[in-house]
Amino acid sequence: MPKLTETQLVILTEAAKRDNGAVLPLPESLKLQGGAANAPLKSLLKKGFIGEVPATGEAVTWRDGEDGQRLTLAITDAGLAAIKVETEDAEPDHASPQTNKRARKPNKLHPSRRQVPKTSTVAARPTTKQETLVNLLKQNKGTTLAEIMAATGWQAHSVRGAISGTVKKRLGLPVSSAIEDDRGRVYRIVARD
Repeated sequence: MPKLTETQLVILTEAAKRDNGAVLPLPESLKLQGGAANAPLKSLLKKGFIGEVPATGEAVTWRDGEDGQRLTLAITDAGLAAIKVETEDAEPDHASPQTNKRARKPNKLHPSRRQVPKTSTVAARPTTKQETLVNLLKQNKGTTLAEIMAATGWQAHSVRGAISGTVKKRLGLPVSSAIEDDRGRVYRIVARD
């Protein structure tokens, strides 16, 4: 699977669930406003995982084309492949690689022929570093700065920032820290009273 950020993964997964493959409007769970939404969308466009299509009806407009036509965004076959969703026009295994290159444009949009099963075919995503951090903090024994650094690959300042910014403020989880004789400073998520 191509390397995707959590935001990009959510955008592609939600678009794959929609009948027309529409990317917009973005899922409310992302809480991206204004220009903050442009970065992941432009990155997905550049990678060919989403593409511009004419906006019809009440579709959310991404931008106006040079000819004044409203354009919106839709997931491409490459975007579906990136999140492991099958398409009806998938190439047969017996076709030669040269034939495949000429016969199919990899980023061509096929929202009307796409098969998105009711059950999720999205591959299980690997545990994120944020999830790893929260799981370490939830342990009864807690966790140390060094243990978090080893598990996530982050530097000390990044760990402290994630604990105070993400875990405490954004997720609203109460985190305590105490110095223990044998381990040093230990962080843990504490039960609310």
